[in-house]
Amino acid sequence: MNKIKVALIGLFSLIYGTQAQTIRFEGKEFEISHVNAAVVRLNGEEVLRLERDLENYPIERGVDEPTFVKLTDLDLENGTVEVKVLSRLLPGAPAFARGFIGLAFRISPDNSAYESIYIRPTNGRAEDQIRRNHSVQYYAYPDYKFDRLRKDFPEMFETYADMGLDEWITMRIEFRDKSARLYLNDQEQPALLVKEMLGASTRGSIGLWVEVGTEGFFKELRIN
Repeated sequence: MNKIKVALIGLFSLIYGTQAQTIRFEGKEFEISHVNAAVVRLNGEEVLRLERDLENYPIERGVDEPTFVKLTDLDLENGTVEVKVLSRLLPGAPAFARGFIGLAFRISPDNSAYESIYIRPTNGRAEDQIRRNHSVQYYAYPDYKFDRLRKDFPEMFETYADMGLDEWITMRIEFRDKSARLYLNDQEQPALLVKEMLGASTRGSIGLWVEVGTEGFFKELRIN
């Protein structure tokens, strides 16, 4: 094989190897970031299934990471996003797994910064009150993950909410300027108030997010 052919093969491999994988669901296209994603049937309806890709993005990379599918061609500063989520624990999930599932928003084009609110369904009905108090979590990637927030701003970015595994939970996040509100299951009052978000991104896309140990399902995504 001559040098020109070798160079061309290397160029094509570089180009196609760096292209992001995508998946379509509910008429929308999503870019896949460090998760395994598939459209499956659950209880007779079509849903999107996600789990963190631990083979290529192991736990050693950390938690509260950009492990989501992100809507393509969306650049939103303020708005409302709503989705139904259902969480299960994967076989062999680590002891610290809590069914982590939620939403990311204002995701930068290269996924280097975003805001997120997620839930820990196993904590919602735990017999330990401290665990219950950690049912809902806000974080800002990359600098303000849950462990730093819990240390530097105790009780400010977490709260309790009634929830459990293997049940559909409606999450609605309203975000404007530096504030965000999370509503669960169409409740009139928000479950979490974030008065001063800490992220570096001011606009961007929306993502459906899971973490270690979670088999997550999503449906009925709506954005205003």
